Amino acid sequence: MRHSSRFAVLIVFFLTLSSAPLVGGQAAKPAPAPAAPAASNNPTVMLLKQGHSESVRAKAAEDLGKAGDIATIPALATALSDPSSKVRREVVLALAQFHQPEVLPPLEQATKDLDNGVRLLAVQSLVGYYSGAQPNTGITGFMKKNWERATSRFQADDTRIDPGIAVDPTVITTLIAAMRDTRSNEASRVAAKGLGILTAKAAAPDLVTAAHSSDPDLAREALNSLAKIKDRDAGPKLVDLLDSPNKDILRDACVTVGILLTKEALPKLQSIYQNDSDEKDKEAAMQGLAYLGDKISVPLFIKGLWNDDKSIRQGAGEGLARAADPQSRGELEKALSVEKDASAKLAIEFALTALGKEDALSDVVSELGSKIRGDVARAYLTELARDPAFLPKLYPYLQSPDNGIRKRLCVVLMYSGDQGSLQQLDRLEHDPDRDVAAAALHAKRAIRARLDTAAPAAKT
Repeated sequence: MRHSSRFAVLIVFFLTLSSAPLVGGQAAKPAPAPAAPAASNNPTVMLLKQGHSESVRAKAAEDLGKAGDIATIPALATALSDPSSKVRREVVLALAQFHQPEVLPPLEQATKDLDNGVRLLAVQSLVGYYSGAQPNTGITGFMKKNWERATSRFQADDTRIDPGIAVDPTVITTLIAAMRDTRSNEASRVAAKGLGILTAKAAAPDLVTAAHSSDPDLAREALNSLAKIKDRDAGPKLVDLLDSPNKDILRDACVTVGILLTKEALPKLQSIYQNDSDEKDKEAAMQGLAYLGDKISVPLFIKGLWNDDKSIRQGAGEGLARAADPQSRGELEKALSVEKDASAKLAIEFALTALGKEDALSDVVSELGSKIRGDVARAYLTELARDPAFLPKLYPYLQSPDNGIRKRLCVVLMYSGDQGSLQQLDRLEHDPDRDVAAAALHAKRAIRARLDTAAPAAKT
C-alpha cells in the first residue's frame, strides 16, 4: 500500500520472510587466502605502525584489507587504538574484508570508539559479516554530512539473513549496546536496523523500548526490525503507539502490530480505519487488519473491495485471503471481474487461491514473471506454501519457460519448502539460466539449514 513509503515493502516481507535483495551470508566461509609473509615481517604491517604519517597508516590498513592475509588481523586489531580516527576507520573497513571469526572481537570493540564514523562502520561490518553486505569504501566520514538527508527519505528495507545462519550471541549483545548508546542517534539507528537484518529475537525487548524512543527515526527502525523478527510477545507492548502523535510512527505501528498478529490491536485498528479522517492512516489500519486476517473483519474487508482507494481494495483482498471465509468467494469473484488495478487484482486472486480456486493460482504464478508485481506474487505464494497440502501444487510450475517464474519459485521454496522440495530443486540446479540455477542451489542450502535448525527444536 502507499500509506507510508517506509512500510510499502513490508507487504512482501511479512509474507515471505524473505529478503529483497537475497543475501547469502556466512553459510559457507571462503577458503583462507594464500600464505603470505609472517605479519611481523610484512612491510605493509610495518607501515601501519605509528611513526609513519596518518595517510601512510590509513593506506596501509586499506592495503591489508585488500590483501586478505588472515595473519595480519591481530595487527589491524591493534591499530584500532591509533590516535587518528581516519586510520581507525580504514582499519574497520579492512577488517570487514575478512570472513573469519577472528575479526568479530575487534569489530565489537570498535563499536565503542569515540568517533561516530568508526562506530557506524563497525556496526555495519558486524551485520555485514553475516549478511554478506560490505560497507562501501566511500563511506568513511559519510555520516556527518549525509545522514540527515538520507533519513529524511526512509525506505523500508526487508533484507535479512538466510535461514539457518547462526549469529554469535556476543554480536547481538554488542548491537543492543550500540542501539542503547546515547552518544549518537546515527549509530543507534544503524544498530536497530542491523538487529532486524540478523532477526535477533533476543533483542526484541530492547527494540520495543527503542520503538518508544523520542527519536522518531530510531523508533521507526525498531518497528521495522520487530516486524522482521516476528516475536509475537512484542505486539501487545506496541499497541499504545497506535495513539502516537507522530503520524509516521502511528502508521508503522499499525502495520507492525498486524504483522505480529496482535489481537489486542484489532479494536483500535478498526476504529482508525472507520473513524480517522486521514486517508493514509486508514490505509495503514487496513494493512494492519489485513495482516491480522481475523474473521470478525470479513464484513469490513468485503466492503473494502469496493472502495475508491485501490490500496484499500488491495488490503481487503489480502485480509480475505487470510480470513479464508468460504462465504466471501462470491463477492471476491464479482470484484475480480471488474477490478482494473493490477495490484488489487493480484490480491483478490491471492484470496481466491487461498479459497481453493485453481485457475486463480495460475494467475498468481504468472505474475511471478512481472518486474513490478513479481515479488508480491512470490510473497503470496510463500505464505500459501506453508500449508503442506498446497506446496505440491507449485511443483509443475517449476517447468515454466519463463525464467523469472522459475527463479522466484526457488525463493518460495527456500522459505516454505520441505524435504520433498529438494528433489524438485535438483532439476533446476542445472537450469540453462545461470540466475535460476544459482537460486535453486541457494534454496537447497537454505532448506537444509532450516530443517537442520528445526530438528533439534522439535526434539526439545
